[in-house]
Amino acid sequence: MVPPRGDGAGHCQWRAVWSVGMGTSTEGTGQQAPTGGGAEAEPTVADTSAAANTPTAPTGSGEPVGTDTGTSADADTSTSTSTSTSTPGTPPLRRVPAPPSSLSPSRAGDFMQCPLLYRFRVIDKLPEKPSEAATRGTLVHAVLERLFDVPAVERTAPRARALVPGQWDRLRETRPEVVELFAEDPDGARLNRWLQEAERLVERWFSLEDPTRLEPVERELFVETELDSGLRLRGIIDRVDVAPTGEVRIVDYKTGKAPRPEYAEGALFQMKFYALVVWRLKNVVPRRLQLVYLGSGDVLTYDPVVADLERVERKLLSLWDAIRLATETGDWRPRPTKLCGWCDHQAVCPEFGGTPPPYPLPVTVPTGHSPGTGPGTGPAAAGVLPVGVPASGGVRQGRMGPD
Repeated sequence: MVPPRGDGAGHCQWRAVWSVGMGTSTEGTGQQAPTGGGAEAEPTVADTSAAANTPTAPTGSGEPVGTDTGTSADADTSTSTSTSTSTPGTPPLRRVPAPPSSLSPSRAGDFMQCPLLYRFRVIDKLPEKPSEAATRGTLVHAVLERLFDVPAVERTAPRARALVPGQWDRLRETRPEVVELFAEDPDGARLNRWLQEAERLVERWFSLEDPTRLEPVERELFVETELDSGLRLRGIIDRVDVAPTGEVRIVDYKTGKAPRPEYAEGALFQMKFYALVVWRLKNVVPRRLQLVYLGSGDVLTYDPVVADLERVERKLLSLWDAIRLATETGDWRPRPTKLCGWCDHQAVCPEFGGTPPPYPLPVTVPTGHSPGTGPGTGPAAAGVLPVGVPASGGVRQGRMGPD
């Protein structure tokens, strides 16, 4: 494969192929990608990506584990719709719950990790506190995206590090909740260490890729497609490169460490998800999927074939059947794992003695069963057990927002 560079004929080919029906790039806007009618961004911080976006397995580091969430622009369709317009001085919009109608890699990972977590995030939309890991991931992603705004010869490590303070200021403006991360840091020492770590991650990228030889055709590209079944898939692709020959490479940045080899398949779930969307949109199978792990300085690549994408589609359809069944029955069972230690929803989780909020959607209970008590309900009834799929290793892959 010719290393994709996104320049020359390849760039033109990509634009020609993508000129109709493709999603919207969010680069440089600071805004969320379009989410369609009744859509809303998912919880601001979700150390679940995807990536990422599927549950991770411990690597022995003792640090929090999780999956990448992608950018805030990458959202599933909201399970709530507005019933009134907000005007100055009036209460916020009231949200009417509605069943989920689309799936992103992050939310697919949530359901596989713990169906109850999926409910809390997608149906109840319970708030989650910002985390340093996810916020740092968002910051690093923003810096790497903005670096391509300057000419190739100026894409140096010092230039990238210099972008960190400005992008942090911008993040505080657009996501004011992140300010609370350092509310108890009066002398700024912890914030300074946190920013230095972000700079180190940015600098490490230069040992893995040469941005002076790259001209991405897309950055932060919102993609969405509807399968024949009616299931809508959507997500945000960090970067798209195209070779002069027209071959497509999908790239995703991770601020955590690469997974152990036995967990590599789980880590590629997000990338195959994106490849499936691209394939279904334009009948183009990406030549290469590439995960860039800044935490450990590793690059994981995979060259998909049609059979890979067909398997992912079948898996997602089974998963969606399980989600629909849980939605209809109200049977969202917790699945205790080591990840529970970092969950924001322990207070309302039965595994920790809590009680979930009242279920806001209509419930259809099969005859002879109560929600959550019989074999006729729950994810297993649809043939999909909510088993975790190892993904990104033992450190939370940073980025706030849904994927």
